[in-house]
Parts: sequence; structure tokens; C-alpha cells
Amino acid sequence: MTSEEVLKILGEKDVILRGHFQLSSGRHSDTYLQCAVVCQYPDVTNALARELAIPYQRSEVDVVITPAIGGIILGYAMAQILGCRMVFAEREGRKLSLRRGFSIKAGEKVLVVEDVVTTGGTIKEIIDVVKGYGGEVVGVASLIDRSEDEVFEKPFHSLVKIKIKSYSSEDCPLCKRGIPISIPGSRGIIK
Repeated sequence: MTSEEVLKILGEKDVILRGHFQLSSGRHSDTYLQCAVVCQYPDVTNALARELAIPYQRSEVDVVITPAIGGIILGYAMAQILGCRMVFAEREGRKLSLRRGFSIKAGEKVLVVEDVVTTGGTIKEIIDVVKGYGGEVVGVASLIDRSEDEVFEKPFHSLVKIKIKSYSSEDCPLCKRGIPISIPGSRGIIK
């Protein structure tokens, strides 16, 4: 599947939103990627997950871990394709942790899966959770990479890279024009 084919799917499923958004990083943007809407379609989600799993087919992945809530469905599909189990990390206050009886055994090989990577902050937190259990991160996979820089020391694979400008609230041209802001993310935490 090419980047163009992935972008076509994302466009058809209304993943790419336009407006004035406050991202989970606290930065502002005129574009928001709502990957959850593509997960309404199991056949499309599975097709994207199959493609995203290709670089990890030969790896020995014991566990897929995702952040709640955006990565859960994609992570589940990836785990099914890779034939391993899946866990998700949730926020307790401001900190990500494994709850609900989830754990990672020391030495388990773990693939981190996310829907969209922007700053990489959540993924870095997930990597810390994995290391805290003694797991070994074998890679990071994301449907969309909207980061501006290489953000991980581990191998990173995404299906498509999208460049989207973001601004600090002080420098946001949308704020300066008085355009109302929306906070669509699931975290509700502004750093």
C-alpha cells in the first residue's frame, strides 16, 4: 500500500479535519487527524494494520502496547496479525501506567503502536513503562507520522508522513484571527 493509497483512505473516512485545534501537546493547528473514525470500519482497520505490521512479521513480538484510547483498536488488530497479546496504558493523573491486570514480563519483546505521532511524547512515556517492567522495545509503529524530527531511538515505521504546521498559543495565527478553538483529543491534558 503506497502513501497515496493510505492518504486516499484517510480522506474518504474523514480522518483529516480542518479548523482550529488545540493538540494534546498544547500546540495549535489548523489540521487535526482523527484516526478513531477509520477504526469504525474493521475491514479498513485490518488492511491498514496488515500493512503496518509488515516490518515486524519476522520479529519476535511478544506484546503490542498502545496508549489508551486512540491506539487500542489498531493495537488489537496489529496483535492479532502478529499472533501476540496486546495491552494498553492509561493515564493515572498525568502518568501513563498499566492497569486492569496488564503487565509485561521481563525480557518480553514489545512493539509500541500508536495512531498518530506528533511530538513523540506519549510514545516516549510508553517506552518508559515498558522499560519499567523490564520489557524490550523492538520498535514503534504508527499509522501517521506528523512529527517534525526523528523522535525515537528505536526503529520507527509509519504508513504515511504528513507535514502539518502547529503553533504555540502565543504565535497562533488562528487565535489572532479570533477563530474558535476545538480540543478534540482524548487526553484532556495540556502540558
